[in-house]
Amino acid sequence: MSLKKDSFPSSAAFDAINSSLQSDDAERKDAIKKGNAIFAFTLKNKEGQEESWHIDLKDTGSVGKGPAPEGKKADDEEFGKMTAGKTQAQRLFMSGKLKVKGDVMKATKMEPVLKKAQTKAKL
Repeated sequence: MSLKKDSFPSSAAFDAINSSLQSDDAERKDAIKKGNAIFAFTLKNKEGQEESWHIDLKDTGSVGKGPAPEGKKADDEEFGKMTAGKTQAQRLFMSGKLKVKGDVMKATKMEPVLKKAQTKAKL
């Protein structure tokens, strides 16, 4: 089942992240060990609609739709740039384009997972 939603073009990144996590059991276990949290992303598109996805790096090493207790908020375009490696999450956070709810230090543990997904898929 695809996690992509057409009204959120950057949501295709969640399929790439999930594919990356599911393709190699050792890498998935490593990501869970390093992440040790569940990350939620709430994206806002140009029409002002919001949609949520989450990445479980605490138990299952999987990606799904729906909110999670801790999360990040970004607009769809900026999230697309971040997942494509065109900008860094820290830069978006410092400029107010990425909002983090929960533990900011845990949020930084998502960067290696995003980088692995970038190398395995064209985003």
